[in-house]
Amino acid sequence: MSETMKAAVFVKPGEIAVREVPKARVEQDTDVLVRVVRACVCGSDLWYFRGLSGHAENSQIGHEAIGVVEQVGADVETVTPGDFVILPFPYSCGVCPVCEAGFESVCPHGGYFGANQAEYVRVPEADGTVVKVPGSPTDYDDATLASLLAISDVMSTGYHAAVSAEVKPGSTAVVMGDGAVGLCGVISARMLGAKRIIAMSRHEDRAALAREFGATDIVAERGREAVDKVLAMTGGYGADAVLECVGSKQSFDTAIGLIRRGGVIGRVGLPHDVEISAEGTFYGNIGIKGGPAPVRHYDLHAGLLDAVLKHEIEPGRVFTAEYDLCHIQDAYEAMDRREVIKALIRF
Repeated sequence: MSETMKAAVFVKPGEIAVREVPKARVEQDTDVLVRVVRACVCGSDLWYFRGLSGHAENSQIGHEAIGVVEQVGADVETVTPGDFVILPFPYSCGVCPVCEAGFESVCPHGGYFGANQAEYVRVPEADGTVVKVPGSPTDYDDATLASLLAISDVMSTGYHAAVSAEVKPGSTAVVMGDGAVGLCGVISARMLGAKRIIAMSRHEDRAALAREFGATDIVAERGREAVDKVLAMTGGYGADAVLECVGSKQSFDTAIGLIRRGGVIGRVGLPHDVEISAEGTFYGNIGIKGGPAPVRHYDLHAGLLDAVLKHEIEPGRVFTAEYDLCHIQDAYEAMDRREVIKALIRF
């Protein structure tokens, strides 16, 4: 058996290479080794690809994957070799009070994957991390596999934005961001019963998909113009819920401007240069909730896995191009140019 594997490596901003690296392996009794079937490039990966946030040079990358268990540690009880699993982007123990409360993404014994754009992945804390899928990858068509990959991160993150924003039946919700997370936020707002879903998008291909996912309105304006338009659409009051799926200063400032008094902003975009006014939120009774999505909780306990398997939702449609690992530089560049919403990597 080979002692190496192919993996994507962040060389420097703007450059991703595929290299032979030591094969991932079981290191602890609670680990499993997974052979990757599908992975993808995340919008958050573009922050360091563009040089806007730090990342160790010449290190592996990627945090989304689905695959087949190849080897298990001695203490693993929930999966066996051959099982088909989803790897949520956070790993977690699954048994501490934080995990029991449904917030595995901030487990004090856990962390985040960072080497999933590779042929094999070591999964720590496997019993509290992996999401087992019935059958094997060959039992599913490509569209379903793409949707299963989507609930390793972007669909669950969009759902976290909607849950954090307290979207309820009859709500008016605004979704900030037309990337994969924002589009999945539209699906999520619809799932939770929003009556009106306003998607902020100035790209027609993304706006069209948002409409198909359930958006009732599209607003292309940004900044003050966007705030004025949404206020006009809501009788001057603003939206009941805002799903902030970008993380930029402009996006968050806009969210603050169009949330109604007493409303809630669900934030899942990784914040960059965002400042929150304590007085502004205090006097508006504005709630701000959110953070990294507890993927495993939503997949298993909020029904996202079942919804995908029953074809009630199709979040895999956010993958608008497919590459093999050897062409991952092309995948990053296409997403960077906004030619692709989300790039899928097939193994």
